[in-house]
Amino acid sequence: MTTLDRITPVRELPLENKRCFIRVDFNVPLEEAAGKMVITDDARIVEALPTIKHAMERGARVILASHLGRPKKGPDPKLSLEPCGARLAELLGVEVHMPEDCVGDAAKKVVFDLRAGQVCLLENLRFHPEEEKDDEAFAQKLAQLADVYVDDAFGAVHRAHASVHALPKLMSERGCGFLLEKEIAALGKVITSPDKPFLAILGGAKVSDKIAVLDSLLEKVDAIEIGGAMANTFLAAKGVAMKASKIEDDKLALARTILEKAAAKKVDFLLPVDVVVAQSLEASPGDVKVVDVGAIPDGHMALDIGPKTIAAFDERIQRAKTIFWNGPMGLFEKPAFENGTFAIARAMAASRAFTVVGGGDSASAVKQAGDDVAKKMSHISTGGGASLELIEGKKLPGIEVLRR
Repeated sequence: MTTLDRITPVRELPLENKRCFIRVDFNVPLEEAAGKMVITDDARIVEALPTIKHAMERGARVILASHLGRPKKGPDPKLSLEPCGARLAELLGVEVHMPEDCVGDAAKKVVFDLRAGQVCLLENLRFHPEEEKDDEAFAQKLAQLADVYVDDAFGAVHRAHASVHALPKLMSERGCGFLLEKEIAALGKVITSPDKPFLAILGGAKVSDKIAVLDSLLEKVDAIEIGGAMANTFLAAKGVAMKASKIEDDKLALARTILEKAAAKKVDFLLPVDVVVAQSLEASPGDVKVVDVGAIPDGHMALDIGPKTIAAFDERIQRAKTIFWNGPMGLFEKPAFENGTFAIARAMAASRAFTVVGGGDSASAVKQAGDDVAKKMSHISTGGGASLELIEGKKLPGIEVLRR
């Protein structure tokens, strides 16, 4: 179910003077600099601000909780949420209290000392393996800290983890934050009531990662555009010699089945007609060439879509009224192969369609394509995996548990 049916939004929850547990997604990228961990992109913290500020303004005692990374064996100083707490304090202009753990006496002391409007950030939930096991005893320890539960972590709702699934079951007052509400509404519109023509743009490395979403979209869309390495597998399935390009040999039969299904449903299935090729992933912009897909030289691999493909994809984008995009058109992390992905982002920004970018690399690419590009998108999702699972039609545990 992709609607907000029977989910209470945060504005309707009783927050005044209550201890309000907000599950946020502060799983931000970090890198080590001068011996300490530094946040390289604070977008997920910024996205959580409206819900946090709302709870503060209504006099809640705000308890924030998140995971960060994948700690292997308990606490890992490099995956502490301390840099997130420091950045949040800068953004809010208030002190953010941080206990040394997310449960136990240290957490209780900080939480029970909070006054109305004050904020604390618990330490990384995944420092306890019980979090990923959806452990009820661990959830009960978290429940002791709070009166009200708010989920605003869209990037985590597709996982049945303790803070997302077991905990809200224990809370009689539970609902969604502004970010989660916005995500469900935007993606729900794409799935349940898209204006036609509806165009899907899919890229990335593997067909295998997108089988379920392709199956689901074939029931709804008028056209699909395919780029990235997954396009190589479809082209190879049609008999094109892709030379040194990355393809999934074991998925060629599946790719043919998907192409047949699209034809049977009269869905236009657009594949690249020209590509940017090179002999190495490390090629500089001067070492690449543009060729038609049937003329890739020996030893070369397709690493981006070419100008004819961009023009054909753009023409469809301008005709569409709803567009869902997930996955880059090429190896956009490298300057030699960024043009196709950025061109698609700019074309979507220039269209009049309801445009949804499905998180992950696509969201990152849109931001790199320019602030004006990102601002013109109707919705940029904060959760790649969660947005794909919603588009597939799956019921996500972290959303379903909020329903009354």
